[in-house]
Amino acid sequence: MCMRCEFAAVSPRVAIMLSVPLLEKGEFASPLIAAGSVRKTYSTASGEQVLALEELNVSIADGEFVSLVGPSGCGKSTFLRILAGLEPASGGRLSIGGQAVSGPSPDVGVVFQSATLLPWLTVAQNTSLPLRVGPARGRTPTGVHALLEMAGLKGFENKYPYELSGGMQQRAAICRALARDPRILLMDEPFGALDALTRERLNVELQRIWQASGKTVLLITHSIAESVFLSDRVLVMSPRPGRILADFAVTLPRARDFASTPEHPDYLRLTKEIRSVLDRV
Repeated sequence: MCMRCEFAAVSPRVAIMLSVPLLEKGEFASPLIAAGSVRKTYSTASGEQVLALEELNVSIADGEFVSLVGPSGCGKSTFLRILAGLEPASGGRLSIGGQAVSGPSPDVGVVFQSATLLPWLTVAQNTSLPLRVGPARGRTPTGVHALLEMAGLKGFENKYPYELSGGMQQRAAICRALARDPRILLMDEPFGALDALTRERLNVELQRIWQASGKTVLLITHSIAESVFLSDRVLVMSPRPGRILADFAVTLPRARDFASTPEHPDYLRLTKEIRSVLDRV
């Protein structure tokens, strides 16, 4: 991929070099998610207005894997919830496939920080739950078993959540989010509570699931290393009110693994550059 560099003014004192891809034939080109000047204001119990997001602009192509990193409280999860249709924006424009976001959509699956599996249902029943609510769409129960096999959960279909490890529960939650065959998978720090070794294994598993499913993924994470390992692009957010400070293209070869990818010069460069952006704000 050809590369060019631009400079974006972040504040009167800070300018950040962006690594922006020049798209070639066959690469990402068509935006599936478009956010323009998105703003979100909350009202506190005392009546105070709190500005969570301001002038947030994001464009994500169909099939792209994008990570969003930033300091705690900057509005990452707020933006994800707005994109999922779980709460409205206070201003700006937000669309999926050219259609304005006005509420939850079957085109969007969400994976939260905890697996939130229903303890009285088996893994297969939890995964197929979205197929039993709302309008008929997406995969059949046979497809659910194929999802579980893709996620490495074959043989655990009839197990209950308490019989699974934390990592296996999160894989089941990913399958549940994919059960209705959405175009987009939104992930809000799904691996944050896991130990380092399990998190690395699930990073590799998520990469494989994404490549097999062809979904568009937006991952919220506090881990710079995780964002570079998984993504095609990494977006860096400012402290509240959140806005995009920098957009880094990740051109590391796939499939990636933890034996070689962390030693790649571009991996080391990108993690250093992203950390430098976050250290400046």
